[in-house]
Amino acid sequence: MDNSGKEKEAIQLMADADKKVKSSGSFLGGMFGGGPHKVEEACEMYCRAANMFKMAKNWSAAGDAFCKAARLHMQLQNKHDCATSFIDAGNAYKKSDPNEAIKCLNAAIDIYTDMGRFTIAAKHHISIAEIFESELVDIEKAIAHYEQAADYYKGEESNSSANKCLLKVGAYCAQLEQYQKAIEIYEQVGANTMDNPLLKYSAKEYFFKASLCHFIVDELNAKIAVEKYEEMFPAFSDSRECKLLKKLLEAHEEQNSEAFTEAVKEFDSISRLDQWHTTLLLRIKKTIQGDEGDLK
Repeated sequence: MDNSGKEKEAIQLMADADKKVKSSGSFLGGMFGGGPHKVEEACEMYCRAANMFKMAKNWSAAGDAFCKAARLHMQLQNKHDCATSFIDAGNAYKKSDPNEAIKCLNAAIDIYTDMGRFTIAAKHHISIAEIFESELVDIEKAIAHYEQAADYYKGEESNSSANKCLLKVGAYCAQLEQYQKAIEIYEQVGANTMDNPLLKYSAKEYFFKASLCHFIVDELNAKIAVEKYEEMFPAFSDSRECKLLKKLLEAHEEQNSEAFTEAVKEFDSISRLDQWHTTLLLRIKKTIQGDEGDLK
């Protein structure tokens, strides 16, 4: 379907809206009233133009139009509408200019936090984190936004949403070799979930991840940690994860890289290990003397 006509229509609508804004601030416009009313009409026109630009897949123009609407809403003290327009602008810019998208989402977050709407602010911090993850590949900044989202969720007692954000932070911290921070997160989330009947099955996974981070730092630390997790959460003792850790600790103590690889292969044949686990297990295996550095 050809939407080029929509684009022309949108450009005309933008020009008409610009005229309305100018006339609302003119001397005659002020004398005869109707200034705010004209600004409201211009807001509506910018939004209509933005949606036409979206239909024509001109994402930058759509973002610009939503931004103009947002600024007018701010002028009219319509905070909620202003934030909504900034979000719409951010979503349009995501497809053309990730940095502009982040600016708009941050502007909306400032308004939502000012209004005390922390759950919505947290949701948009996650959107920014995802842009840093996939578009701009700046993991440190993604971590900061996931942490901020987790803080806001915790403050609103949305613990399961907070935990999801923290687990993202934990995974990235381990990849960036910030093991102590990753351990603290996995222990915290593990302790939060082990008492919940619906979530306790996941606790063993978090204690497993914390143990792997300990293992990279120091073998003795890992042994002590595994014992601590078994005491905290007895179901961990019977898990395949705990049994694997004990085999790996034994193989490492004996500096036996074959036994280490065999234990990993056996576990992987039943429960597939993802990229994150494989990366950490390889880092541990490399600390065995004379190791080739793979898990084959």
